[in-house]
Amino acid sequence: MAMAEFELDRRTPAGALQTVDRALLVLLAFERTRPDWGVTEVAAEFGWDTSVAQRLLATLAGRGFLVSDPATRRYRIGPAVLRLGRLWERSGSLELLAGPVLEELRRVTGDTVLFCLPDSFHMRCVAAEEGEAGPLRYYPLVGELYPAHAGATAKSFYAYLPDEQRHRLFRGRPMARFTDRTVTDPDALEQQLLKVRAQGYAWTVGEYDTGIATLAVPVFLGREPYGSLSLGGAEERFEGAPENRLDALRNAAALLEKRLTHPPQRPKPKARRTTSA
Repeated sequence: MAMAEFELDRRTPAGALQTVDRALLVLLAFERTRPDWGVTEVAAEFGWDTSVAQRLLATLAGRGFLVSDPATRRYRIGPAVLRLGRLWERSGSLELLAGPVLEELRRVTGDTVLFCLPDSFHMRCVAAEEGEAGPLRYYPLVGELYPAHAGATAKSFYAYLPDEQRHRLFRGRPMARFTDRTVTDPDALEQQLLKVRAQGYAWTVGEYDTGIATLAVPVFLGREPYGSLSLGGAEERFEGAPENRLDALRNAAALLEKRLTHPPQRPKPKARRTTSA
C-alpha cells in the first residue's frame, strides 16, 4: 500500500482570521522529511511577502511553537507543540474522533477493533470496541501495551518507520517469547516487517496470544506513520485468511486519518424563518 499523501489545503476558510490561519499553515508545513524552514523558503512556499513570513515565524517562536537556530537562522518545531501533543493524546479528544469509526468497523466485521499508538517499544491501545463474540480479555483493552515485535497490531506500525530508526529499535534488544509463534530473531523479524510494508497490512495468528488472529493496517497523519488500526478475534473466525476483511479495515483507516487531520465540524444552525405579523 502506498503511503498516504497529504495535501495541505491552503485556502483560508470563510469567516476565519487570515493571520491565524497562516500561522497554522506554517506549523503544518513541518514534517519528518522537512524538519526546518527558513524565512525565504516559507515565503516562497506559500507565496507571501518575506516580511509576512518573518513576522509569522518570529511570533510562533516567541510563544515557543518554533525555535530558531541562531547559526543558520532556520526554524524548527518548539516545545509548546510537544506539550500540546501530549495533552491531546490524553484529553479524550482522540477517543471522540476515533470512536464512531471503530464502532462502525465492529458493526461491519463483528470483530474486536483496536486503535493503538506507539509507546516506546510497545503499542498502547487508546480506543477499542469489543467484538460480537465477547471480550478478548478479562480486563479493559484500552491502556494495554502490545510488544513491538509480536502481533499484527504492532508490526503494521513499526514496519513503516524509517529503516535506520527501525534498526536502532530492534537490534541488540532482547525480545520476549510469548508463544511458540513469536519471532525473536532480528533478521527474521526484519524480513517480516519488510513484507508488511510491501503488502500494506500485517496478518498474524497466535504470535502474542495463542489462538488469536489479528489483521492490522497503519494509520498515517500526513506522510508520517501515527498508529495502527486492527481487527482481532479467535483464529476460527477468520478461517485462516484476512482478505474478506481487508477492504473494510483499509476504508476505516482512511476515514480515521481524515477525521484526525480534518475533524468534522458542528453544522451551523439554520437561520430561523421569520414571519410577518
